Amino acid sequence: MNENFSEERYQEMIQKLFVRFPSFQKVGAGAYKPGMANMEFADQLMGHPHRGYKIVHVAGTNGKGSVSNMLTSALAASGLKVGLYTSPHILDFRERIRVVSGSFTLIPKEDVWSFVQQWRETFDHLDMSFFEITTLMALDWFSKQKVDVVVLETGLGGRLDSTNIVTPVLSVITNIGLDHCDMLGDTLSEIAFEKAGIIKPKVPVVVGESHPETDPVFERKVLYTNLPEPSFMGNRNAIMSLLTFADKTEPALWEKSDEILAGMDLQGSYQKKNLRTVLAALEALSRQGMTCGIGLKEALMLTAARTGFRGRWEKISDAPYTICDIGHNEHGLKYNFAQLTKMVESGEFTHLIIVYGSVADKDVDAVMHLMPENAIFVFTQASGKRALPAGEVTKKYLAFCAASGRKSGDVHAAGTVVEAMRIAEKVAASIVESDAAARPMIYVGGSTYVVSEAVASRV
Repeated sequence: MNENFSEERYQEMIQKLFVRFPSFQKVGAGAYKPGMANMEFADQLMGHPHRGYKIVHVAGTNGKGSVSNMLTSALAASGLKVGLYTSPHILDFRERIRVVSGSFTLIPKEDVWSFVQQWRETFDHLDMSFFEITTLMALDWFSKQKVDVVVLETGLGGRLDSTNIVTPVLSVITNIGLDHCDMLGDTLSEIAFEKAGIIKPKVPVVVGESHPETDPVFERKVLYTNLPEPSFMGNRNAIMSLLTFADKTEPALWEKSDEILAGMDLQGSYQKKNLRTVLAALEALSRQGMTCGIGLKEALMLTAARTGFRGRWEKISDAPYTICDIGHNEHGLKYNFAQLTKMVESGEFTHLIIVYGSVADKDVDAVMHLMPENAIFVFTQASGKRALPAGEVTKKYLAFCAASGRKSGDVHAAGTVVEAMRIAEKVAASIVESDAAARPMIYVGGSTYVVSEAVASRV
């Protein structure tokens, strides 16, 4: 028997949802449940709600969130009602499920409550994961909201991802890097094979970044997926025309990319690659009649504001100037740390203070060489079992410095993110106190959890 909604009951249900059906964001690899059988069965019970709207399916190692949000803002600017499903979240898991038209709306708590109440016996019987449940919740809610199109971001991989029950009008794969190797493979080609699993017959594919090791994987997947299709009649050129590598093309509006990037509210330097992927994807969608014309530049520049996007080069304080970014692997952090170094070298800021924490299942050693020299470090740990203790991160960094001959400089360790933020702000204040002309900058990153707790400390 369904109980009536109340805030107290809702919060209890959410806690059970996280505990009973853990998310990867909370527990890591233990929450990864590869396989489509449960999703396909539950989707059939629900009447395949995703078949009532168009879908753009987005996979990749890094940039999925940025690309998904940019695409959503652009499509909404053309007058479409757009559903957006992304992960992870920063403060509230409902951030994962949004509808964007003139503004953005998170799925209401009452709708979350009703959905879980209606299907909880099925979820329990199938022992479904947090991500499986939220994916079904999103697909169902988007149907009820009568959206025109949904931008659907994968969780991990693609081939066996919970989102892969859909047939999209466009598949987008941002890039391939070495991440989640314990689940997806140890080489770029193995990971590319998993991501390429979202490629479907007769569906155009945009790959954001080409690479000699991964390009053949995508080419073979497109070819083999479409060879049985009678409409191509064995025409290899026609089949391969479905595949676009964004970095090998000059999509419409790319000539204005510098202007767009300069005005974007997503200021990470890595957004240049993401923007090119988005413009190539929009060009592919325009060939299907989904035109984004007037207001496109503004929509791209105001992506975060229009979609409620959080945690990507996000400014959380002006005094001291503080930004945070959820970039967490070598592939993503090389752009962030290079950009931070450039900001100091150019004189935009005089001092760099980095608050950094990681999860235990990441290869922290692989990012040590990327750490900006002459920065002040505050190593920390987020709450939760996945966090790598601050002391261990500090030891790894000091060991790297000793082995590489780098001066370790000013290094601190803090057992909580709140404490780390206090230390960073105290250091920034002392710098300004000794030199009024100084302009220190604080960067917070290394894991989604660290960013989440830093943002929460400012709410």
